[in-house]
Amino acid sequence: MLTTLAIAGYRSLRELIVPLGKLNVVTGPNGSGKSSVYRALRLLAVTARGGVIPSLAREGGLQSTLWAGPERFSRGMLAGVEPVTGVRRHEPVSLRLGFAGDTFGYAIDLGLPIPAESSQFSLDPVIKRESIWNGPVLRPSALLVERHGAVLRARDADGEWQTVPQPVASFDSMMTEFSDPRSAPEMIAVREQIRSWRFYDHFRTDAEAPVRLPQIGTHTPVLSDDGTDLAAALQTIAEIGEATALDAAIEDAFPGSRIEIVNHSGRFEVTMRQHGLLRALSGAELSDGTLRYLLLVAALLTPRPPQLLVLNEPETSLHPDLLPALARLIAHASTRSQVLVVSHATRLIAALEREAGSQSVMLGKQLGSTRIANSDELDIPAWKWPSR
Repeated sequence: MLTTLAIAGYRSLRELIVPLGKLNVVTGPNGSGKSSVYRALRLLAVTARGGVIPSLAREGGLQSTLWAGPERFSRGMLAGVEPVTGVRRHEPVSLRLGFAGDTFGYAIDLGLPIPAESSQFSLDPVIKRESIWNGPVLRPSALLVERHGAVLRARDADGEWQTVPQPVASFDSMMTEFSDPRSAPEMIAVREQIRSWRFYDHFRTDAEAPVRLPQIGTHTPVLSDDGTDLAAALQTIAEIGEATALDAAIEDAFPGSRIEIVNHSGRFEVTMRQHGLLRALSGAELSDGTLRYLLLVAALLTPRPPQLLVLNEPETSLHPDLLPALARLIAHASTRSQVLVVSHATRLIAALEREAGSQSVMLGKQLGSTRIANSDELDIPAWKWPSR
């Protein structure tokens, strides 16, 4: 389980250290930085697949995603008696992402490239540092694998540093370029941990959405990001997963209803029988809210639970009366996975906060910088970034 999420220099997240528990709710007013936390966590996830540089490029490049304020605020700026102005920079320009848990921690530091007239890729950020360490806090004695520029080294079984002879390109993460199970098993462990993370954000449920139509059905223990394989995912839960929990989740939200998966010669379609109706409603007839709830059911009752499951504004298109049922479903999922929910729906937040072991992180802003508004109520963990 992750215990700490650390972000620095990303959009409004100048320096944010977030404590994590088993069930986490990130909330706050509009513009407080909730979406930035979600996007930063997704950026961390794609490092294990070699996609962090392209992902930043799709956001407009490093220059567009960097913290736009001063490196530091003076006391006068914080007190409001001085205007916010640029100050002399002491640290290099960087965007840093990291996490820590009871077993391993990982951090990546991205910065600006050295200008080169011969390259057309001068806007691409470069990876300056990457580190993997043992335990919740980075210490020199706990370092296991580190990358400094193009140089990569790992500790051997005797605790001695061994340099990997093949250099790492500035645009490649060590997570994808080095996978020797003998010299660095920790690298593989952390990489597979990150690759197991799952994200769900704004399923498409409009009238033309593919999820409303029959789709080819095969065993689907993990719902796809876009939810197009919903019918197959629900049928997989019914056959090899928690069929009782599936029926209970439908009954909890829609009393007297049940879902049926119709097989059209190998193409599966979601239908729902509702109390008082003489026939089942097809996927094309279901409301946006009903269909979205079914998508969340398939994601949360997966027969192959991830180590971390992240939901971004799952309340979208749902009637407020469905939110308590969704909260109970999320709480059930948190018994098998660590769950993080980004939401501003007060009814959902209140229901989740009543669950045992839940933790609410309220975000706010000060001079454009996101901060944890209820930090006095939380145990903010210690954190140290790898130095360049």
